[in-house]
Amino acid sequence: MAEQRSQVMDSDELRRALTRVAHEIIEKNKGAERLALVGVRSKGVPLAERLAKLIGEIEGTKVPVGALDITLYRDDYMTRQSEVGQTEIPFDVNDRNIVLVDEVIYTGRTVRCALDALIDMGRPASIQLAVLIDRGHRELPIRPDFVGKNLPTSRKELVDVQLREIGGDDKVYILKQD
Repeated sequence: MAEQRSQVMDSDELRRALTRVAHEIIEKNKGAERLALVGVRSKGVPLAERLAKLIGEIEGTKVPVGALDITLYRDDYMTRQSEVGQTEIPFDVNDRNIVLVDEVIYTGRTVRCALDALIDMGRPASIQLAVLIDRGHRELPIRPDFVGKNLPTSRKELVDVQLREIGGDDKVYILKQD
């Protein structure tokens, strides 16, 4: 089976998308007070850190960032060979406006797991969702509040987000399998 790879975002486009999302987060939350970002492991974490840095630069404040591992919350946990990672939330989630960050939203199942995990930690004032790529094909009634790029795909295609923090360059590809 042959695989074709098409680049759909380069590092400048990715940077601009994150900058726009950071401004949208600030606008929706009327600033950064009581705001915290939580990245879904693995690629959501560096994106959350970048967004927090951008928001901090714009607002002149430090925005807390956490990392969430959802492995044990997955409905397909028993069939996947996933290694359980570590959740690191160094702040109280209660009464905070939490922005959950992930690189791609597809069926919505990952987000559902993340919501369950966050709610098990307390009662945030709100939970919002920021994604770099929305590729469609939802199976659950979940929709992101902030989207870097809408990227319609077929179910046979994959979206590959590469980040400099995880050994690559900042690029997004669509992988097409014949």
